[in-house]
Amino acid sequence: MIEHLYQAFYQELLAWCRNMTGKEALAEDLVQEGYLRAMNNEPVLANLNQRQQRAWLYRTIRNLYVDYVRHGAFETAAETLPETAQETGEYTEIDCSQMLDLLPDEERVIFVMRYLEGYTSIEIGNLFQLSGSTVRSRLASARKRLRKVWSESV
Repeated sequence: MIEHLYQAFYQELLAWCRNMTGKEALAEDLVQEGYLRAMNNEPVLANLNQRQQRAWLYRTIRNLYVDYVRHGAFETAAETLPETAQETGEYTEIDCSQMLDLLPDEERVIFVMRYLEGYTSIEIGNLFQLSGSTVRSRLASARKRLRKVWSESV
C-alpha cells in the first residue's frame, strides 16, 4: 500500500514541499520522513480512502516542517542573540518568531503559508481540506491574537 502511495503522490508532495521550504534537500528529507511515518501508521492509512491518505501525508509533512522551523528558529535565535541591545532591529526577527509561537499550531501554519509564503486562502484550504472562508476566519483570529500581543508589548 505504501508503494502505491509513493507512486501516486511522491512527485506532488516533493514539489509542494520544495515550494514551501525553498530547499531541495530539506524537501526530500521531509517527504522521505513523511513516508517513513506512513509505513509506521499503515494500519491507520489502510482504513482511509485515497483522498484521505493524501491529506494525511500532506498534514504529516506539514507538521514535520513546522517542527523543523520551530526547532531551527529556536537554535538560530539562541545562537545570534547580541551581547547588547544597542539596535532594536537586531531583535525584530526574534520578536516575530516569538509572536508567531504564541499562535496555536494550525493558525501559525496557515498564517505563515498565507503571509510569508504567499499561498491564497483557497490553496491553503485545498491543502488542509478547509473552505476558503474557514481559512480566512482562522487568519482573522490569528491577526487579532497578534494585534493583542503587539499592543500589550508596546
